[in-house]
Amino acid sequence: MTSQLQQLKQHSLVVADTGDLEAIRRYQPQDATTNPSLLLKAFSLSGYQALIDEELSSVKASGGNREEQVKHAVDRLAVAMGSEISAVVPGRVSTEVAARLSFDTQASIAKAHELIELYDARGVSRDRVLIKLASTWEGIRAAEVLEREGIQCNLTLLFSDAQAQACFDAGVFLISPFVGRVTDWYKKETGNDYTPENDPGVKFVQGVCQRANQGGYNTVVMGASFRNTGQVLALAGCPRLTISPALLEELDATEGSVAAQIQAGEGSGKPTEPLSEAAFRWGHNQDAMANDKLADGIRRFHDDQLELESLIDKRLG
Repeated sequence: MTSQLQQLKQHSLVVADTGDLEAIRRYQPQDATTNPSLLLKAFSLSGYQALIDEELSSVKASGGNREEQVKHAVDRLAVAMGSEISAVVPGRVSTEVAARLSFDTQASIAKAHELIELYDARGVSRDRVLIKLASTWEGIRAAEVLEREGIQCNLTLLFSDAQAQACFDAGVFLISPFVGRVTDWYKKETGNDYTPENDPGVKFVQGVCQRANQGGYNTVVMGASFRNTGQVLALAGCPRLTISPALLEELDATEGSVAAQIQAGEGSGKPTEPLSEAAFRWGHNQDAMANDKLADGIRRFHDDQLELESLIDKRLG
């Protein structure tokens, strides 16, 4: 009998939620992702030290003030690591726009253009890259513009039906509704533990998949932020699942059959009326969990960005 990981790959495209090249080679995912949290981890990986030194030397030689050098170094490192990953995966690499730009549409668009130009300079075409943006109203509007320009996007930190619908309306290529962080919130609020069958994070992503099917939207749904393999397997059949190395290893080491829990193509295929900004903000506001977790997620990514910038500043000397 094959492993649960191999069985899962029959139902969903598996994405590696890591920048660790060794782990990516081992588990052979379709896609991979980078973000400030994963870039921080890369600073402790021996396989990336030469690349980090090379990029920081180039940034230092280019001149400019230290603050500009540090911010440019973050982008260069993200793209350098993304380029390394793109040589290993057959699909795409998601690269994140800084969290501090989450409420600035024009700045997000400009940063996406900079990232794409850096990838172009490394010989990685835009069809191998997804620009990762927070699912704020402003982030979704930036994605709408970028998608029309042929720059496809991954909208992350997605916790509410309003966020999902606005992304569908905007024609976003891919969304990443979170599982574990949703469940974390409900466990803290209620004191309850959940099985995969009644897990609120699992149910949320199942609902997003159903909404996508019923509306006939082309947006790819990718379940993210898993706490255990039970959550992963409960979403088998979700078009994509992004999974940490620890859970990939557990799935790979466990034999057993995996059945699809989500069927593609169900529903009427009739889109709903697009959400206005007011309807989006009201709908999201009415979901206390989504409000808390979006704000918390942006703060966490920003904290990691600041820590990463501090490390780079010290290493620049």
